Amino acid sequence: MREPPKPRLVGINHVAIEVGDIDQALEWYGRLFTFTLRGKGERNAFIDMGDQFINLTLAPSPTNQETERRHIGLVVDDRSRITELMQAAGARMVEGPFLDFLDPWGNRLEIVEYANIQFTKAAHVQRGMGLALAKNDHAKRELSDKGMAEQPTQ
Repeated sequence: MREPPKPRLVGINHVAIEVGDIDQALEWYGRLFTFTLRGKGERNAFIDMGDQFINLTLAPSPTNQETERRHIGLVVDDRSRITELMQAAGARMVEGPFLDFLDPWGNRLEIVEYANIQFTKAAHVQRGMGLALAKNDHAKRELSDKGMAEQPTQ
């Protein structure tokens, strides 16, 4: 008897980030990014990213230093100003090969540019978000190697 197939991971609907104050977190993240607020409650706020979102969740301050190990990779259209904005917001840079920093609640954020990675927003989602983003040659090659390259329209 064969085991039934397991569900396949196909993407991320949302990620929850623990913060100590919802309003302060919205203000802090607003200093770094342009975003639309999907909704807000007493213990949560939801930052819209088109067909995905970030859930800011009220939680007590972390008690151990392991917080630097957990992280989220955020995709942006252009990361050229992130270091400047991050420093102005008082974020703490994390040593390493990537553009990583800590928010005031210990969440590690890795900022990646859309053009450089395999992650792809569908054309209709980009259109709905007012975007027209493309991949660089390296990302296109990675997608092609996996059989996921964009096919020319006929």
